[in-house]
Amino acid sequence: MEEKLAQRPATCIKIVLFGPESTGKTTLSEDLARYYQEPMVKEYMREYLQQVWDAEKRICEPQDIIPIAEGQMAAENRLSKEADHLLICDTDLLELKVYSEAYYDGYCDPQLLKHALNNHYHLYFLTYIDVPWTPDDLRDKPHDREGMFQRFQDTLEQHQKPYFILKGNREVRFKNAVKKIDQLIKNKNCEF
Repeated sequence: MEEKLAQRPATCIKIVLFGPESTGKTTLSEDLARYYQEPMVKEYMREYLQQVWDAEKRICEPQDIIPIAEGQMAAENRLSKEADHLLICDTDLLELKVYSEAYYDGYCDPQLLKHALNNHYHLYFLTYIDVPWTPDDLRDKPHDREGMFQRFQDTLEQHQKPYFILKGNREVRFKNAVKKIDQLIKNKNCEF
């Protein structure tokens, strides 16, 4: 398990879309990947849990967390080799840590916690809750959006992760994200 959760070294800038459900992370990830013509790491948790829901009509359980984390890191490590300068991540292990603690009475598997805190990203885009909540098979917290947002922000601050809050409509978020990414590229915070 240790090896499967490890983030491999990469030379690209890594950006994470981070925040509660239904805050536009996937849409913005896709928009940014298309704009920069760089790879996007999809949220493996959604793919995994949708398969579980379709097959068994059950929600996420504690034993699902590590397989989800392993799938997320496998995709990130694979796609970081394909990136020229930039990798857009629709989530990361730190997000999985937040959800684990929120749903399982503060519990987070120690191996997940270790890797979530050790993984390096150049910037987190924390997506705000000012977009409408959209229901689907997996979303279940429409009435705790403020509480969940605060969990995400507190986690970034507690672990001193660099972040920028994205608010506003799709176009405003995109424009602000591009501005921040362009600054990172210009400052060459990572070797190309």
